[in-house]
Amino acid sequence: MRITTLESTKGMTYEEWKASRRKGIGGSDAATVLGLNKWKSAFELYMEKTGEAQAPEVGEAAYWGNVLEDVVAQEFQKRANRKVRRVNKILVHPKHEWMIANIDRRIVGENALLECKTTSAYNASEWKDDQVPAAYIIQAMHYLAVTGADIAYFAALIGGQRFVWKAIERDEELIANIIEQEAEFWQRVEAKEPPPIDGSASAAEFLKRLYPQATSEEKMLDADVDDLLDELAELKEKQKEYDVQIKLRENQVKQLLGTAEKGIAFRHVVSWSNYERTSLDTKRLKLEDPDIYEAYAVTVPQRRFMIKEV
Repeated sequence: MRITTLESTKGMTYEEWKASRRKGIGGSDAATVLGLNKWKSAFELYMEKTGEAQAPEVGEAAYWGNVLEDVVAQEFQKRANRKVRRVNKILVHPKHEWMIANIDRRIVGENALLECKTTSAYNASEWKDDQVPAAYIIQAMHYLAVTGADIAYFAALIGGQRFVWKAIERDEELIANIIEQEAEFWQRVEAKEPPPIDGSASAAEFLKRLYPQATSEEKMLDADVDDLLDELAELKEKQKEYDVQIKLRENQVKQLLGTAEKGIAFRHVVSWSNYERTSLDTKRLKLEDPDIYEAYAVTVPQRRFMIKEV
C-alpha cells in the first residue's frame, strides 16, 4: 500500500480534523461529487470546501459508527482471518494533492484496506448477497486510487445484530472516471465557481439552513428569471394533472378491493389496511386551555416561497 501522508490525525481535535478535510476531496465526499449521495448535494459540498458554509455536526448514526468502529474491525479479523492496523494519518494521492483519504484500517501482509460500517436494519437489502451500497463502492475506489491498494474490504454491522464482510477489487476504468469528475469539482472550488444547484431534497434543506431568515431587502433579478418562473408554473400545472391521474388509479384499485385488506394480481400485491393515527387538536387546546398551549408551543422560523405574476 502506498502511504503518502498529508498530516497525522493523532491528537487532532474534531475542529482540526474538519479543517483538514477542507484541503481536499475525501472518500466520503466522492459519492457526493458524482451525485450518488442522497443526503448531500455537490453544491452543499462546494460551500463546505470553500468555507462559505459549515459542515453539519456529527449525528447519532455517525457518532455510534465511530464508537463501534473498533468492534467491527476486531470482528472482521476473526471472521476473515486477517490482521488489521490503524492508519492515524490523512493520506494524499501522489499526483493529485486534492485527493485525500482517511482510511479506517490497512490489512497486514496484503495490499488492501478495510472500511468499517454500521447501518440500520432498514438498509439490509443494500448488503444482500454480493452487494455493497453504490456510495461505498465509490468511496472504496477513491481510497484505492489514493493508496495504490488492490482491494478494499468492507465490514458492516447491520441493525446491531448481523455482521457481513465483502471485498471490492480495484477497477481502473471506474477510478479514472472518479478522478476526472473530482478534478473538475476541485477546479470549481479553487476558482470559486459553484456547481449548479440541483433539485434534490438535500439541496433544498441546505438552502433553508444557509438562508434561514429573510431581511427587508428587495433584489432586482435578471430577465432570465422570468423564463425560469414560467417553466416552474408550467411544471406545477403538469404536476396537478399527474396528481389527479395518480389519485384516479388509486381510487380505481380501492374500489376493486372494497372491504378486502389485500389484493393479489399476477405481478403485484396491494393492500388497503387499517391503522389509527393519533394527533393533537391544537385549535381546541388553544381555545380551552391557552396557558398550556402557550407553555408547550414552539415557534420555528421559516420562509415562505411565493410567486405572483405582475
